[in-house]
Amino acid sequence: MAENEQPEGEEKKSSKKIIIVAVVLLLAGAGGGYYFMMGNDFEADGEQVEEVEEETEEEMDAANEEIYYDMGQSLIVNFPKGSGANLIQVSVSILVKGAETVEAIKKHEPMIRNNLLMAISAKGAKNLKTKEGKQALRTAMLDEVIKVMERMTKKNKVENIFFTAFVMQ
Repeated sequence: MAENEQPEGEEKKSSKKIIIVAVVLLLAGAGGGYYFMMGNDFEADGEQVEEVEEETEEEMDAANEEIYYDMGQSLIVNFPKGSGANLIQVSVSILVKGAETVEAIKKHEPMIRNNLLMAISAKGAKNLKTKEGKQALRTAMLDEVIKVMERMTKKNKVENIFFTAFVMQ
């Protein structure tokens, strides 16, 4: 029986070795799992960064997209008798870059409409009967819209202005 029995000191040493090996294996497994999980997260983060960059490019494209904004109500100006026409009715569309600019135009439309009405009045009915006069009015109206946008938004993304209706009576 003496052969099968181990002294108490050796038994403690072997159990300590088993515990140490188990702890080392457990830590190695945890470290490997952590590395594996964090490695995947880094790749996912990289994908998320690419998605954010793609969204930014899309937003930039949307900000530079040319959009026509149709001013819903016509601009109507009465002229005094003897001026060649009693009334002029003008409808316009404004070509802008980006939906943000459309929103700014909507926000400041009362000021824009006022300035456009004043520009029409300043040209006079006789001048607006010719093609050159209409072109000069269109240029003046574009200048007025640009002035308002620069003053109110500190930037100008207005490209052009077009007549969609032009009636003189």
